[in-house]
Amino acid sequence: MTPARRSPPSAPDPGHGSSYDRRRRWSAPRADRATALHAGAWWLWALGLATAASRTTNPLLLGLIVGVAGYVVAARRTAAPWARSYGAFLKLGLVVIGLRLLFSMLLGSPVPGSHVLFVLPEFPLPAWVQGIRFGGKVTAEQLVFAFYDGAKLATLLVCVGAANALANPARLLKSLPAALYEAGVAVVVAMTFAPNMVADVVRLRTARRLRGRPTGGVKAILQIGLPVLEGALERSVATAASMDARGYGRTAQVPPAVRHTTNVLTLGGLLGMCAGTYGLLAAQGAAYGLPVLLIGLVLAMAGLHLGGRRSVRTRYRPDRWGARAWLVAGSGAAVAAVLIYTGTRDPGALAPGVVPLVSPSLPLWPAAAILIGLLPAFVAPVPPKEASQ
Repeated sequence: MTPARRSPPSAPDPGHGSSYDRRRRWSAPRADRATALHAGAWWLWALGLATAASRTTNPLLLGLIVGVAGYVVAARRTAAPWARSYGAFLKLGLVVIGLRLLFSMLLGSPVPGSHVLFVLPEFPLPAWVQGIRFGGKVTAEQLVFAFYDGAKLATLLVCVGAANALANPARLLKSLPAALYEAGVAVVVAMTFAPNMVADVVRLRTARRLRGRPTGGVKAILQIGLPVLEGALERSVATAASMDARGYGRTAQVPPAVRHTTNVLTLGGLLGMCAGTYGLLAAQGAAYGLPVLLIGLVLAMAGLHLGGRRSVRTRYRPDRWGARAWLVAGSGAAVAAVLIYTGTRDPGALAPGVVPLVSPSLPLWPAAAILIGLLPAFVAPVPPKEASQ
């Protein structure tokens, strides 16, 4: 009995295979050590959104920036402790808005208004504090102005929170220039202290809830505070021990001329970057702000390159700055550039008036530019759901 002959496998459809490969080529990969996005790209993206937020007081545009940042965080954050800090920054932004409104009601506002909402008891102040009042009339114009101002600051905090939630602090520290490594350690420790403290508070409250103990009230807060501070101290001691074991702080000898040149270039570059940034954030300084910022950046990079000769550390498996990192950082830069340009051409679209009161409108092109900030939610590597990177 002869066995049945098998038919040869059919050749794959070249058109279908090529389209499938093309889709896989452009789809976002799973994040691992080889494909993880550079931490600096997340910070450049967030700083671009923050720069755009600093150029406008339009609550519709500010709300759109917050929505874009929140969507990207929800799509690309990991399960690491620092990724849970976005909610804390969002709540902090709401507190900032509330405090700004409270101070405006109590201390008054330079904005004149004709729509009186209510009158607070006014307390007389000494003559040496002329120009400041405590209490008095509260108008709709001053509250709207205070809300716009507070919403801008809250949006800046939300953008910083988005960067904290998306960028791995350890990978960011590894990517810093050698000259900034010592200062970078202090900054990274300061940045990770608040997220880790929030994670400790959540963990301790969950443990108390499982044991049937109250999680609210002054007594519960006092009982949770001591373990949280103890955990922070233990992490600090462990960090110091690991840094000492790795030879942290050892430097190489460099000639005095190189050291002085490094200090001059770095200091001059940082001053130029500060002046250029102030020019970009000011209402009428965009013309000179960008050239000064670029010159300062070049000087600072040269100083950091020379200053790196003092460091004797090496990098193990450095992060790569690939095409996806360029897309993420470029999307934030594009949002900032469009709103800076709009502020020079049509400032009224970004700053709605409060005297007289007018309802803010949503300008088309700035709103469309802010939506470019959603690009990282589609091109950045997808983090694993069960663990951090």
